[in-house]
Amino acid sequence: MNFDTGSLISSLIISCAGWGFFMYGKKAGRMWPLVGGLVLMVFPYFIGSVPLMWGIAVVIVVGVYLLREQ
Repeated sequence: MNFDTGSLISSLIISCAGWGFFMYGKKAGRMWPLVGGLVLMVFPYFIGSVPLMWGIAVVIVVGVYLLREQ
């Protein structure tokens, strides 16, 4: 993991969004927001590139949005 400012701030923002998804999925009893939130909280630790990190986060959020009714 990079310890530059952009990477740290990006991983903090993405992880906070993941925590929000996780809490919503837990309270609502929905699987996809719960799983998406867990993935959003964990994957920034393994990705060093900031644009790649944001790209993956957008794909996960869109996937959770599309799978929200299942």
